[in-house]
Amino acid sequence: MCEEYLVARLNDREYASWLKAGRCLYILKDVLHNFTNEQMQGFHQALLRMNPSLREQCQQSCQSGDIKLSRACSPCLQWRSEILNHHRQPNSNLNWDNCIPSAWRTRHWELAKAYMPRGQGHVNAVDQCDPSALLNLINFCDCFASVNSYKNSSCVRELIKCRNHLMHSANQHVSDAWMIKFKLALQHFVRLFSEVRGMQLAENMITRMLAVDLSISFTDAVDYNGEELATDSVIDDVTPELITKWEADLIREMLWELRQMAEDETMDSNQLKMLDNFLQKNKDLKAMFSPELQAISTLGAGQKKI
Repeated sequence: MCEEYLVARLNDREYASWLKAGRCLYILKDVLHNFTNEQMQGFHQALLRMNPSLREQCQQSCQSGDIKLSRACSPCLQWRSEILNHHRQPNSNLNWDNCIPSAWRTRHWELAKAYMPRGQGHVNAVDQCDPSALLNLINFCDCFASVNSYKNSSCVRELIKCRNHLMHSANQHVSDAWMIKFKLALQHFVRLFSEVRGMQLAENMITRMLAVDLSISFTDAVDYNGEELATDSVIDDVTPELITKWEADLIREMLWELRQMAEDETMDSNQLKMLDNFLQKNKDLKAMFSPELQAISTLGAGQKKI
């Protein structure tokens, strides 16, 4: 019975495109793990070398609220200043709630979280990040300027826009026209970061993912460079269980983002309603995500109910 729901979803062309686009972002995320981790380690060490006072221990177990209200201790306020100095848009609202200020001195990934979207407070390592977290880190922290220069930054921003469109697609559909834009954004990003270790393999995996027909059979396709692919160039060992995992990764990310908006009282109740309708129609996915959906619905009870 569960596979019947899956087959119906995958025979919907625009749903399959949504799923493949999301999977491409996760392939990209995985190859960016080592790169972003190494960059942030080097950045953290460089800050400590250039400003020895940053080595001083936090004096009062400062919290994110202390940073926002500028009532933190002197070492933590110095870290705050350095974070802003290296932020490409320091006048924007930084998500200090992501951070434990007292840990900036010793944990480079706690520093990285200051440049990420909200909701990263639970993240303790690079491999726990979703695609949005890493793309925003690269976009906003100037320690990536050697690759992502101001001249090239539009490339990263365009991919972030694509990711946001994908996650805010309440009916889990994207059009053929949107996929063309997405493939172009991917192509530009991959070329910009071509020297990153493992990016060539990721590019091959992305090309194969975009080529695969998830509906009935694997067919000839064209990669995002316009080159024809042979029928045996598609992804091997694509099982229903693996595809369901891909779906779960994306839906979990959507639900997490909706939860953050519900907590901030900025949730789009229509998006939640459409996601609820989608899960109601797909009993296999509903069984996995009903508790999370109900929790978000409860948080958003003060807004328009689904």
